[in-house]
Amino acid sequence: MALSKLDNLYRQVILDHSSHPRNKGIVNDPAVHTIEFNNPTCGDVIQLQLTIDQDGRISNVKFDGHGCSISTASASMMTLAILNKTVDEALEMAETFSQMVQGQEVDDEALGDAALLSGVSKFPARIKCATLAWKALERSIEEQRKND
Repeated sequence: MALSKLDNLYRQVILDHSSHPRNKGIVNDPAVHTIEFNNPTCGDVIQLQLTIDQDGRISNVKFDGHGCSISTASASMMTLAILNKTVDEALEMAETFSQMVQGQEVDDEALGDAALLSGVSKFPARIKCATLAWKALERSIEEQRKND
């Protein structure tokens, strides 16, 4: 497949996640851990909700908020990638994602569609947009571990 066709396919997947985000919504359950994060440089806001089972697996993940197409697509892709993963696996994925969008060579296979956001590294102003949901994930897990 020609490079331009491959780039176009990547753009289409990103636009699909942005236009039709997966796992978007709010869980009305006080037992679900909720965290809100924002990117003050562009106004993106995410509310992330995680349910971690007794065995340390993420059994439910939802997000809501508003943001640019990169921020929304990244959040959608992240929710699909981390669902049913252990907390440690999710944290490792967050680290891999962060390194990837900063232009480092990584094994991005576990990231699923989120690996398609590697091109963000060419646009430093968009890195914070792409990592917003992943940073919220890290903070949410950190807070839940403190409370356990």
